[in-house]
Amino acid sequence: MFYLVKWRLIVAVCYNNLWKLLIDRNMNKTELKESAGVSFNVMARMGKNETVSFESIEKICIALQCNIGDIMEFTDDSKSVKQKIFSTIELFAGAGGLALGIEKAGFNTLGLIEFDKDAADTLKCNRHEWRVINDDIANISCLDLQEYFGLQKGELDLLSGGAPCQSFSYAGKRLGLEDARGTLFYHYAKFLEQLQPKMFLFENVRGLLTHDKGRTYKTITNIFESTGYTIQKKVLNAWDYGVAQKRERLITIGIRNNLADQISFEFPAPHKYKPVLRDILLDCPKSEGTPYSDYKKKIFELVPPGGYWRDIPEDIAKEYMKSCWYMEGGRTGILRRLSLDEPSLTVLTSPSQKQTDRCHPLEARPFTIRENARCQSFPDDWQFCGSIGSQYKQVGNAVPVNLAFDIGKKIKEALEGLQ
Repeated sequence: MFYLVKWRLIVAVCYNNLWKLLIDRNMNKTELKESAGVSFNVMARMGKNETVSFESIEKICIALQCNIGDIMEFTDDSKSVKQKIFSTIELFAGAGGLALGIEKAGFNTLGLIEFDKDAADTLKCNRHEWRVINDDIANISCLDLQEYFGLQKGELDLLSGGAPCQSFSYAGKRLGLEDARGTLFYHYAKFLEQLQPKMFLFENVRGLLTHDKGRTYKTITNIFESTGYTIQKKVLNAWDYGVAQKRERLITIGIRNNLADQISFEFPAPHKYKPVLRDILLDCPKSEGTPYSDYKKKIFELVPPGGYWRDIPEDIAKEYMKSCWYMEGGRTGILRRLSLDEPSLTVLTSPSQKQTDRCHPLEARPFTIRENARCQSFPDDWQFCGSIGSQYKQVGNAVPVNLAFDIGKKIKEALEGLQ
């Protein structure tokens, strides 16, 4: 069994006293964040009983006019505790949203494969210790992966990642691995076949379930099963997991067949508090972004927060929309301006698309790169490399960090059942 073992003194911090105090004072987390002048990231970390800076604690105490002991407590375990650090390899890593969340959940990243140079540079820039492989996955999956990563078969704890979906024309036929040669997910399956990790996480868009009338996903899961895995799946909305964004992802979890009766995995339960844009935008650091044209800016100045094209004069909307005016359906994405009291719609790979606008609630402009990154729950110190367009694309393609973290914790809990 492969894992890293660390011996260390465990000091746990708990903020239950703070949440009780808020209830007593009829105050919510957003109100506390604003009155104390702390960031959404601070509140999110406290919600997970993670440490925050003393400066943030002091601000909260001043806002609530209380002592530190009134909002937090420490548990000091004087015994030396053995902690297990599980291993993971990630494919199609992108800008690192999934990898960062899994790392926070307690995994040691042995390698990440990413073809796009800018995204690979982003990974290297933020995690110098990560082994980032900037190459076509086809050049890696054909190698002896056990030798390449220094692992024995079955030693890896988790393989993670998600590949773009592609159609198959084999309706009704159960395929083997070699039948999928030439597709991107074939290389994911090759990693499963060679390394035989204890578990895998395969994430993708919800639309994969209905892609090619469901045949694509059925083919993928059949092939994953043929490499020796029992599969569970669920569509999760990031908004339920501490992310101020409506973003649905199809999460597929695999457990190696010989461990299926020893590992019990449950998908994470939704959080009670669902953040909105007010929680993350008001104190967001300034960053680069792409502005609207003067014409589009003037149009958006007419749209109220939470509104869209139906909320402006009809003649102006008709002139702006042109042929889209005559399309059927609600066309609610056109001239859509978000409100501080709602989550972001799904963050896209481009800041301005005519039929899927995401205008800032307070200013007539698209979201900046950092604002989109906050919508994806990236920490503010996570830097993105490449051109502005490339950075928008990396952020838009990412898995929200907080969603990945919650899934990663449940995978870790499942693996701990083997101890």
